[in-house]
Amino acid sequence: MSDNEIALVGLGLAEACRAISAMFADHGIDGAETDARMLLLGAAECSRTDLILSPHRQLDAEAARKLQGFASRRLAGEPATRILGLRAFWTLDLRVTPDVLDPRPDSETLILASLEALGARKDRELRILDLGTGSGALLLAILSECPRATGIGIDLSQAACAVARENSVLNGLADRARILNGRWFEGLEGDFDLIVSNPPYIESAAIPGLSVEVRQHDPMLALDGGADGLTAYRDILEGLPTILRPGGFAVFELGIGQDLSVKRLAEAAGLRVRAERRDLGGVVRALVLDNETVA
Repeated sequence: MSDNEIALVGLGLAEACRAISAMFADHGIDGAETDARMLLLGAAECSRTDLILSPHRQLDAEAARKLQGFASRRLAGEPATRILGLRAFWTLDLRVTPDVLDPRPDSETLILASLEALGARKDRELRILDLGTGSGALLLAILSECPRATGIGIDLSQAACAVARENSVLNGLADRARILNGRWFEGLEGDFDLIVSNPPYIESAAIPGLSVEVRQHDPMLALDGGADGLTAYRDILEGLPTILRPGGFAVFELGIGQDLSVKRLAEAAGLRVRAERRDLGGVVRALVLDNETVA
């Protein structure tokens, strides 16, 4: 048995969870307890309720083998969500694969900002667009909160589009979500009440310095924002005013410290900065724009 293996067969659920959590913590993994619990529940095919009500239920040989394999993969830098192929986002469960960005809690800031901008309009018939939809996280989360809205998610990756379509079915939103393969506005018709996007915004030169969880497991197409990280914003903002309805809103995710640069690009494109919203870490993460005349 190697240093990264634990004798798990016969351990109770809670004991096994503590053992894996301690091993993760010893290796400096952030969120060790959360990751250990997620992987335990996946390996043992049980729920958090089972863990609470039956903490002494023993792991059988198959569950122990799976959990050991999951733990080894996590120690090698693979995120727990990718190991399990599932990510909880907003109120949804989303399938994630190597073809899509693993949606982070920071991106939920865009959902909050979008709902705040819409206000009472969220119960009306709306047309929503998600540019670079990936797993469909943003589009599907907003549709789940806007019961009469329909939306389009567009992505350059055909494989990502397949994942987004699957997630729309898994979350009961396929009848209101249409997923298109294309680049930004390619193939779109009409205009939209709300446009959201989490575009690639990492500077190309910074990508080798990202954590192994990101640089080895998120698709490069969803990360690389060009030399200054702003290439996608320039491309999107140039055409945005032509498809944003009067009185509509656009909400963008931002990288750390990008708010001033993206504000300037937006204003140069004839858009007004309506609001910004910070994530739980205090970073300006979401920028809300509208198509009112810039003074």
